[in-house]
Amino acid sequence: MAALALSGNELIHQISATEVPPGTLAFWWLGQNGFAFKGGDTVVYTDLYLSDPGGGKRQTPRPLTPEQVTNATVVTCSHDHSDHLDPGAIPGLVAASPKAKFVVPRTATQRMLDLGVAQNRLVPVSHGESVELGALTLTALKSKHEFFDEDPELGFPYLGFVFSLNGVTWYHAGDTVPWDGLVAALRAFSPDVLFLPINGRDAERYRRGCLGNCTFQESVDIAGEVRPRLAVPMHWDMFAANSEDPQKFVDYLQAKYPGIGTWVGRVGERVTLAAR
Repeated sequence: MAALALSGNELIHQISATEVPPGTLAFWWLGQNGFAFKGGDTVVYTDLYLSDPGGGKRQTPRPLTPEQVTNATVVTCSHDHSDHLDPGAIPGLVAASPKAKFVVPRTATQRMLDLGVAQNRLVPVSHGESVELGALTLTALKSKHEFFDEDPELGFPYLGFVFSLNGVTWYHAGDTVPWDGLVAALRAFSPDVLFLPINGRDAERYRRGCLGNCTFQESVDIAGEVRPRLAVPMHWDMFAANSEDPQKFVDYLQAKYPGIGTWVGRVGERVTLAAR
């Protein structure tokens, strides 16, 4: 179980109060694929899973309630699975951060409207599309969550995002397995940081509807080919039946690509990174 460094209003206060000068990025891991990122005065949240279904289903305690997230500039959801687009959290996020924009796959537009997100706050995107939201530039890349499942009219339902903010560029993969062209697409952005899932996939999980991700070895090799300054494993902690040991990622990365840094820490712990 992942430990909490900060949580609740104390965590929100730290995010809001942290000064992030040009050429620098601050980030906080919030469990599963959830992160807060800050550059300048812009605060971006990705794949927030803040519901607590009870019954011990969450292995990582939620660090925030939706109502505590009062400082969001942009919220992204990589795909419409409840631990990435959380239907129990979206209405609270909408109310708590009334100026925030919500970036989602175009296939999830109706889902977000049904959850109370106003049309003028939605930014639907698909593969290859870039948007500017204040100081933030965001580009969507398709993800292959076992399959691409492309809709011929609405595009790809699973996305990763390349973010550029405050002189730093990073890639959040969402949920994906490796696909032809991913490394080349990422190299074009020269990202400083990669955030990559590591929980893997197998027949037993697939049969119970648990779609797969990169193994830790596959994510390490993506990082090795792209060569960011920092590679961060994600999607390893939340559910006991769909987890992985992040130390395997760390050890393999350090053994095979010793020039690339990595980070594994506590939920709510602040990390600061300067650009190349």
